[in-house]
Amino acid sequence: MKAINLKLAALSVVASIGLFAFSKIETGSIKGKVTPANGAAKVWAISGTDTLKASVDGGTFNIMDAKPGTYKLIVEAMPPYKNMAKEGVTVSDGQSTDVGEIKLQQGAK
Repeated sequence: MKAINLKLAALSVVASIGLFAFSKIETGSIKGKVTPANGAAKVWAISGTDTLKASVDGGTFNIMDAKPGTYKLIVEAMPPYKNMAKEGVTVSDGQSTDVGEIKLQQGAK
């Protein structure tokens, strides 16, 4: 009887661990504004092995499906503007992170 109870307890523990292992991670997003509105083509978000990108449309961007973590944003500028980078952008589980306005500077890339 003790052996059966011990086996059932062990099976319950394994099943519980399996449920946590397959729990869904909620992705978030990173959004913001680039000025001037026609100064950038794309925005990239880089974190570890993840690289995400979004087009800039009317000066705004929204990078979808970002896993929770810390990202580096790179704004791919169009001439005569310089590419810009923003470090330490944090995405939380299932949340949208607004980085606000990114102002591009003129000059060589």
